Amino acid sequence: MIDLTPDISNVAVVRHGVLGLTFTDGLIGELDVLDRMRGPVFAQARTPSGLAEGTVDAETGTIVWPGGADLAPDTLYERVRTGVWPDQAAAA
Repeated sequence: MIDLTPDISNVAVVRHGVLGLTFTDGLIGELDVLDRMRGPVFAQARTPSGLAEGTVDAETGTIVWPGGADLAPDTLYERVRTGVWPDQAAAA
């Protein structure tokens, strides 16, 4: 059996760079995502007005912005769940 990451069901801007996320399994948390928004596809989304344009795509279950920018829901879920980005080593 494959464990699937719960979809994001709601997103809200808490303050610039910080998103409040709700997942379909009830997990709720806030994340500073600006460091995760890399490359030219995120240029508009990184601005205060651009960040506010993020919405949940019902088909992919993640946050998307105009122009095709998105963030991986599994990475966001693990960060909210554990407090650590999946590609970072946990503090010893």
